[in-house]
Amino acid sequence: MKLPPLTQRFVLHFGEMGSRWGINRTVGQIYALLYVSAQPLNADEIGEALAFSRSNVSMGLKELQSWNLVRLIHRPKDRREYFQAPEDVWAIFRTLAHERRKREVDPTLSMLREALLEQPGTAEDIHARERMRQMHSFIELMTNWLDDVQKMDSDTLVSLMQMGAKVQKLLELKERVKNAFTPSKHNGVISHGQP
Repeated sequence: MKLPPLTQRFVLHFGEMGSRWGINRTVGQIYALLYVSAQPLNADEIGEALAFSRSNVSMGLKELQSWNLVRLIHRPKDRREYFQAPEDVWAIFRTLAHERRKREVDPTLSMLREALLEQPGTAEDIHARERMRQMHSFIELMTNWLDDVQKMDSDTLVSLMQMGAKVQKLLELKERVKNAFTPSKHNGVISHGQP
């Protein structure tokens, strides 16, 4: 199977980017090929298209399966296994976010929780513990936000992303409204803020 030029360019680029994202080039290229493929592919087709050995393809597919980024498909009267990437990019995003959290964020949160339970004995440890508390709060806030995002359907996510800076303006408006109706004390006289 010879890859068309556009597909080949995408696959090669994805392999390069994969190494920057923490996956090896082979896995990145296999995933890119499965993502743009119009139908599921078996290991032989993947190996032929990318000029990879059968063992490299097998290892790459196992890695992608461990990340839940490919689906295994069986065809009637065909003993070979076929693989397909999800078509919904939001499903891919959700899967990647979940897997990265499980592998990278959760262990860090666990370590920080344990560290925060310890009583610091020196000024340096008191300072370090406070910095760890700040990091823990930040990571927990981000993971809670990501949990909320994970629960949204794809259309809602698209709408949220398209709002961009409008969200900031909405929050600023909310703050102005809140301040307009919050009593404030000026020179001993209670007044309401100006809208």
